Amino acid sequence: MRFYLSVSWFPIDAKRAETQERALDFHVAGAKNEWNDTLREGPAMNRETVLRQAILPSDSLMGKIGLVAAGTFLVAMGAQVEVPMLPVPMSLQTLAISVIGLTYGARLAAITLMVYLAQGAAGMPVFSGGDAGAAHLFGPTAGYLWGFVGMAWMTGWMAENGFGRGGLRMFLAAFIPATLLFVPGAAWIWAATPLDLTGAIQAGVLPFLVGDVVKSTLAAVALAGGWAAFGGRKTR
Repeated sequence: MRFYLSVSWFPIDAKRAETQERALDFHVAGAKNEWNDTLREGPAMNRETVLRQAILPSDSLMGKIGLVAAGTFLVAMGAQVEVPMLPVPMSLQTLAISVIGLTYGARLAAITLMVYLAQGAAGMPVFSGGDAGAAHLFGPTAGYLWGFVGMAWMTGWMAENGFGRGGLRMFLAAFIPATLLFVPGAAWIWAATPLDLTGAIQAGVLPFLVGDVVKSTLAAVALAGGWAAFGGRKTR
């Protein structure tokens, strides 16, 4: 006579399924938290890539307001250091914008430059030569002024995506957006003045190329110093 021993594996299978379900819930929760962080800070914004994360102890609203105020002041001061030229004066504005973009990241840098334009339009003497007024946003240099926002954003975006450290990479993150600024700048001169396209390029592009190389180098040096001073600090 043979006896058969029947063993039910249902409790073990149920326990295994419960463990797998808990693991799945854990991974889903982790992915959700990571997605929320991405929505708040951007895809590559972290303390290793953007200098402001090393400077500020927290990502507070008051801290961001302070950075925007400091950034608009820096651009305004750069606008006052100028070599008078027609139709576009040469100033240190683009140096200030490069530093802001590399330090702040794309979104906050673009917001800073939009606030700067609003200040000038509202009558604050923040444009080149201490000028102010909304008319400047439609004058011969308007292409550059509006282009400042895009330049700041692109510089910050490059800093967030692998160009925020290293001398050559920071130079490129400053120089490439500064060079692309010539596109709206020269196009607006061509459209808003009697100059033809060649004249617009000669007046609004060629005189500034060497200066952009120098200013991009200075921006990279300044950021390297910033990383040396703040990069080792614990931010969170």
